[in-house]
Formats: sequence, C-alpha cells, structure tokens
Amino acid sequence: MTTLFITGIDTDIGKTYATGILARHLLSSGKSVITQKLIQTGVTAPIADDIRTHRTLMNVPLMDVDTDGTTCPLTFVKPASPHLSARLENRTINLDDITHATDKLNERFNIVLLEGAGGVLVPINDHILTLDYIATHDYPVIVVTSARLGSINHTLLTLEAIHARGLRLFAVVFNHHFDTDGDISADTLNFLQNHVRENYPTALFLRLDGGQIMAFDKVADRF
Repeated sequence: MTTLFITGIDTDIGKTYATGILARHLLSSGKSVITQKLIQTGVTAPIADDIRTHRTLMNVPLMDVDTDGTTCPLTFVKPASPHLSARLENRTINLDDITHATDKLNERFNIVLLEGAGGVLVPINDHILTLDYIATHDYPVIVVTSARLGSINHTLLTLEAIHARGLRLFAVVFNHHFDTDGDISADTLNFLQNHVRENYPTALFLRLDGGQIMAFDKVADRF
C-alpha cells in the first residue's frame, strides 16, 4: 500500500485540483486509489469541500468513507491555520485520528493521496508542523507549484524543507492555471524543471494543464 502526501508552495495553488486530477488518471489506468484530506478548515457541511471536489474531478460519487468522515476526520469552521481554527473551537487536534483514517483507507485501497492544508510548514497545533507529521510516517511528497510571481523562491524553500527532513520527493506538479505572463511562465517552468532534474533525479516533473497531467504514464509506471 502507498500513501503519497500532496502539498503546495502556498495556499490556493491548486493542490486540491491536482489531487483530484491525479486520482482520476490513476483510476483510468486501473489503479485502486482514494483521496484523503489531512485537515480541512472553513467547513460547515458534514463532508469537506475538498473531498467533494476530488470526487467531482474523479467522476465518481461520494463514497461511504466520505460520508462517515474517514477521508477527512478533522474539520473546523474558521478558514485559518488548523492550530488556530481548533483553538477557536476549544478543540484539540489528535494526530492519531488522521493516522487511523489513513490506515483504514490503506486496508481498502492500494494508493492513498493525502492532501495537506496550506504549505508544508503550516502548524497543526502549537508544537507540530505539517511536515513534522508527514516525516513521522515517511510519506513520499508531491509538491504543486506554478508560475505565479515568487513561485521559484517558494518552491525551492519547500523542496529544501522536505529534503531537510529526509523525505523523498516523488514529484513536482507545475500548474499552468497561473500562466498569466508568458515570460515569467516560460522562465519559471524552465528553471524549476532544471532544478528538479539536477537536484532530485529520481523525482518526476509533471505539468497540469487543461484538466490533464502531461506524461502521466510516468506516474502510473511507479506503481
């Protein structure tokens, strides 16, 4: 069984979209796959918004593991960092709830795509950062980036944080949705491709454009 952690270089970078599209491609290649949300804030409905988006992108209905909360065991109303959202509700985040949910999904599916909340150093509570939790489980990481101004800096910082904790970079996904400036987009894409190739030779560099992940066959071959 495989769990991959999907993160982004910032909030609203497209990691939910990338997670759902990746899951759809894996399903189409015959893989047994499910998505999970680490934590979701800004939620008032029983089922996390990101999970609903995943299922829509996967072209599948909500499942029993969605309606019973397994695919997102921790939700909070305030759209903020998890540590703050939990504090405002006088709740304590139990990391074992997340682990138990992931283990349960791994018993039923071969691949679990675990989407984070925000970037890799978002605090889960006052003492544990997101990447601290991921490191305890040694999950390979997929990083979603883009051509937004500042993306090179944010991507390299994210990759260094992942490397510093001894985690394996599975892939970088370049989201073309933010290609608003041709010069910046082309240069950012070229720079990041070269950086990943030179510094993380075993990692994949994927491009997400128009609802498709280019060269997806390289991903399917890893399973």
